Amino acid sequence: MPRLLSVNVGLPRDVTWKGKTVRTAIWKSPVEGRRMVRKFNVVGDAQADLAGHGGEQRAVFVYQMDSYHHWERFLGRDDFVFGQFGENFTVEELPDNEVCIGDRYRIGDAIFEVTQPRVTCYRVGIRMNEPRMPALLVTHHRPGFYFRVLQEGEVGAGDDIVKIADGPERISVADVDALLYMPGHSSKQLQRALRVPALSKGWQTSFKAMLQQDLSSKTALGNPGLADEEQRQHGLDFDRCESRESIRKAIA
Repeated sequence: MPRLLSVNVGLPRDVTWKGKTVRTAIWKSPVEGRRMVRKFNVVGDAQADLAGHGGEQRAVFVYQMDSYHHWERFLGRDDFVFGQFGENFTVEELPDNEVCIGDRYRIGDAIFEVTQPRVTCYRVGIRMNEPRMPALLVTHHRPGFYFRVLQEGEVGAGDDIVKIADGPERISVADVDALLYMPGHSSKQLQRALRVPALSKGWQTSFKAMLQQDLSSKTALGNPGLADEEQRQHGLDFDRCESRESIRKAIA
């Protein structure tokens, strides 16, 4: 049975990175006892960049203990703590290659729906002291995912995670992430992803733009959906969160 191992929250802080001051809330710490989850976040949690993080579609970020162990082995580290990857929920099981967009889960008194993978962001590289991390999350197919809150309620470490509904199309978090960031997508894959109502609006717009590009046989560099709509809606740019093209260059 999947289980919630830790509930983690954090408030914005200023950190120095490449000679600049960056405001970020990626540092999360475990809470004691139970904690209320509201429509937009876990009580006590906040985001520094409200254009690029948070909101109803990305109320709760989830990361798996199995991925912790993977990165410990790959990076040769043993210093990880709950909240290391900026997640609100550290969980047992729920791998990215099995959890699908639109899946619904009950945890404690709350009900959640999976909406999208993590948008790769340089801030996770700051938190991990590993600048390769945004690209590694994509190439290793371990991005983690976001929940939308369908029913507010209290949750706490030790709660069982019970699936109550399957998302349509059964397209996994890892597959959706690769569809945006990795080469080799097909129009059928894009159409399949777009049939999932739970997929967050920014990702829908990106996939629609990619599909239009495919259908019109254009070969322009980059993903116009990500460059335009995601940048407007989510505050993405080359200095903050990684574009599809920059990720592809990093993994080449």
